[in-house]
Amino acid sequence: MPARAECVSLGPDSDLPFPMIDSVSAALFARAERVLPGGVNSPVRAFRAVQGTPVFISRASGAYLYGADQTRYIDYVGSWGPMLLGHAPPNVVAAITEAATRGTSYGAPTEGEVLLAERLIALYPSIEKLRAVSSGTEATMSALRVARGFTGRDLIVKFEGCYHGHADFLLVKAGSGAATFGVPDSAGVPRATAENTLTLPYNDTNALRHLFETRGKDLAAVIVEPVVGNMGVVPPEPGFLETLVELCTSHGAVSIFDEVMTGCRVAQGGMQARVGLRPDLTCLGKIIGGGLPLAVYGGRRLLMDRVAPLGPVYQAGTLSGNPIAVAAALATLDRLDEALYARLEAKGARLQHGLELALSKTGLDACVQRVGSMFTVFFAKGPIRCWEDAKRCDVQRFARWHGAMLARGVYWPPAQFEAAFLSDAHSDDDLTKTLTAAEEAFAESV
Repeated sequence: MPARAECVSLGPDSDLPFPMIDSVSAALFARAERVLPGGVNSPVRAFRAVQGTPVFISRASGAYLYGADQTRYIDYVGSWGPMLLGHAPPNVVAAITEAATRGTSYGAPTEGEVLLAERLIALYPSIEKLRAVSSGTEATMSALRVARGFTGRDLIVKFEGCYHGHADFLLVKAGSGAATFGVPDSAGVPRATAENTLTLPYNDTNALRHLFETRGKDLAAVIVEPVVGNMGVVPPEPGFLETLVELCTSHGAVSIFDEVMTGCRVAQGGMQARVGLRPDLTCLGKIIGGGLPLAVYGGRRLLMDRVAPLGPVYQAGTLSGNPIAVAAALATLDRLDEALYARLEAKGARLQHGLELALSKTGLDACVQRVGSMFTVFFAKGPIRCWEDAKRCDVQRFARWHGAMLARGVYWPPAQFEAAFLSDAHSDDDLTKTLTAAEEAFAESV
């Protein structure tokens, strides 16, 4: 981030000037670094990818975050996706508050869990039964265990650039070639564990077909982000997801859509609703938890009946189906209707068009990719269709742009390879201010 101490004002309608360096956050970060690894509880929050100091947040409301010094930011992180309705929507806050008066955790079944399962099954025809967990990592890890337990096979397939949580066998990077045995992408992951994960390039249908032709009988599952959000927003090319599901079906492998990010984000029924597919298993999180720690995995009855206590695949959790999280989930689902998604689509289209117009004035090699209300500004010539394309991005230029946006009161994901998110709370005025800030920030980044 550029060393710039002055304040940048958005003009007479702005609530506050926006300092490049928040001294209160800087002091908190110095304290945090003494007691937390890197000063944070999740790596990207440290702002190292943008060479900056993280903003510590004191509160949030609607489309806004407020820093520790009370500077207001228009938020496009949205807690990394869950805040589809904006921060602290009144009906969700009321549901959480009321639920808390009845107790915070029971470790026992509740009617709310049944209602939530029924609601999600109605939205996702591919899901006949589901199990609640507390995080997206738990959901993907458990779904893959079910796939292995059901098929009796060990090998799983993931795509380079997709992230499915921090389970050992998913922290895998690709080697060279169309399909490679994984090698650990993190210290502490046994090589033998990583070797049971094969990697392929995202959107490479030919490589996927070749792998099934040569190893189909050994594959337990293929897991995919149906829209990638973890290398920036990369949509599937026509036929890619269809081929994946078809090949899994014909070779007895399990197709798993990781819709932790896209579920109820790109449509009520997730990306699978937009493309008309029914994967064998689906993982959901983020939005369906209403901003609280809740996720689910579910799918065909035949597979889910392998989960304990019905079958031999073991998975459990003390806080699974937590009553406060379930109350937040149900209150959030109550707000999802076609009118909301139409509003989000219109806002997304406006933001995309405005960003592209601003970029066209600069001559920068950059592009905007969007699916619904999730999008990325890639500092590379597009289209970006896989991790090899994304790796060409000018991350230094992105860091400068990010700092310039933050200085203008726009809180953008602090890494080139993360998706940005719109919420229903973003107003036309918020979008106007964002586009003005973006155009100025692009000019500073040339």
